[in-house]
Order: sequence, then structure tokens, then C-alpha cells
Amino acid sequence: MAADGQDTRVPVTVLTGFLGSGKTTLLNRILSENHGKKLAVIENEFGEVGVDDALVRRRFDTQEEIFEMNNGCICCTVRGDLIRILSKLLKRKEKLDGILIETTGMADPAPVAQTFFMDESMKEFARLDGIITLVDAKHIVQHLDEEKPEGAENEAVEQVVFADKLLLNKTDLIDADELAVVETRLRQINKFAPIIRCMNASVPMDEVVNVHAFDLDRILGIDPEFLQDGDHEHDQSVTSIGFEKAGDLDMERLNGWVSKLLQEKGVDIYRMKGVLSIAGSEDKYVFQAVHMLFTGETIEPWGKDPRVNKLIVIGKNLPREEITNSFLACFTEAAK
Repeated sequence: MAADGQDTRVPVTVLTGFLGSGKTTLLNRILSENHGKKLAVIENEFGEVGVDDALVRRRFDTQEEIFEMNNGCICCTVRGDLIRILSKLLKRKEKLDGILIETTGMADPAPVAQTFFMDESMKEFARLDGIITLVDAKHIVQHLDEEKPEGAENEAVEQVVFADKLLLNKTDLIDADELAVVETRLRQINKFAPIIRCMNASVPMDEVVNVHAFDLDRILGIDPEFLQDGDHEHDQSVTSIGFEKAGDLDMERLNGWVSKLLQEKGVDIYRMKGVLSIAGSEDKYVFQAVHMLFTGETIEPWGKDPRVNKLIVIGKNLPREEITNSFLACFTEAAK
């Protein structure tokens, strides 16, 4: 705290939202803006294989530093790792303008927020600036209504409840009447957070970073035990299947595999994303899907990078052996 009463601690933004809501897209926008700020980014992925590192574009002479944690959910097993990374960042002589923490889509943001009130070193050097929740306009109601096993929390609900600001993304995928229904539903859960409509996670950076939005009193009103370290339980039927394999994929087989998988299992597939090596192409192929919606595009040449396919499938009651065998059948004969 400065002598004039200004809070000089480093602002920390927690970027949350259910799987496929657009967190990595927003992060990409922030990383590619010419804002001149010195930022640190901490990523956390849910799954066996980390893909986001390949999806987050790094610019030359960038002012951002990116740290990755993919050995567990940030709200559970890796909070110690989070504190260690933050401690290293905050001990540096060079002052940061901000820290962004992108949580996994399966994270409850509350335990992440607790870190900045329960750890003395964090309280001294960093302040929680805001919990920014991205919302997938097309699929959010489905996730809010999903029945969970007894004792397991609905992460999509928790992410809306604790939001200081709601970025209602992918508004182009639904009509005006559906949009009104979604906003009404969000308001029923969180009456206070401003709702900002957007497409492709396109929002000004000053709506996300250094917004002074976190209100501890409001959170204590929702959860009086917020400052107490309690346990929480995830839905154990939600799992991930990860692939990391060198070689080239046959595009025709891959398209057939994706179409069949999403047609048969799309309701239960929360998220698919990958960076793939396609036979006959020199470029990396980025594949993303949320339930039955999917897109694919080439991004940049492989160049000297090893042509290793990375793909993650996250969903409910996934038939691991069936999905694994059918994906591996998409590789060219030379790669098998």
C-alpha cells in the first residue's frame, strides 16, 4: 500500500468459465493486443494432455510470461503450485502490471480466490482484482441444469455465482429470444455482476484487467464460510481422454471419426481440442469442439517443431477404449 493510500499491490484476474466458453480465445486477444503492459499468465488445464500451450499464440517481444499447470485442477490439487508460482513472480524486482489466471473449465473459482486471503504473502503483495466468467450463450443453460451426483457441485453454477463480471460469449449462435432467456437465467443466479455480450470473446482489455471488481463482502454474503478452507467434490463421471502421438492423420478418416463421435456422443462431450498433423499439409491443424459444434483451421507451419498430435476429449461417461481405438485408426498406414 502506498503512502497516499493507493493500493499498489499487483492486481490478479481469475479467468473462469465452463469448458468451451472461450477463455483461451480471450487470453489470445489480450496477449496479441499492443497494450505495453507487463503481464504474467498462469494456465491450468483439465486433462491428461496439455493443448492450450499450443493454442495460445506467443508474439515476438511479448511483454507476457506464460506458466502452465496441467497436473490437476487448480481448485484442488495444484493450489500449492499456484502459490509457489505467484510467490516467485511477486518477489521479482521488476513490477508486474497484472497477473491473469486461466482456470480449467471444471474449476470452482472460490478456492482460487481464497488463496489471496488465506496466504499471508499473497495478501501483502497481490490483490484479487476480479473473477471474470465467460459464458457460452448456446450451451450454458444445459450445463446449469445438469443433475450432479449427490455431494458433487455444479461447476457451471459456481462459476456464475462467484463472477464479478459475466462475459456472455458466442451470442451469434442464438437468437434474441434465446439470449433474453439466458440473461434472465444468469440474473437469477447472480444479480450483481454486469453482463457484457460478446462474440469470439472480443471485449476491451480494460473490461478484464485492473477492474477493481472483487467484493469480499458480497462473497461472504453468498458463502459465509468462504474464508474457511473446506473440501469440495467434482462429478467423478466427468473424465478426459488424452492423445499425444507422432505421425500424420488421414483427413478423410479424421472427418469421419469426428462426425460419428459427435453425432453419437455429442451431448456428453463437453470439450474437444487439439493440434493435429495432417498428411500432405505443412501446417498445424487446430481442431475444437463444444458438444456438437466443431471448427477446424490451419494456423502456422510446423517448421522445425516435431509433428506430434495433441488432442484432449473431455466429457461425461466417455467410452475410453472405443474412442482411443477409433482415433488411432485415423492415422496413415505409415504412422501406425
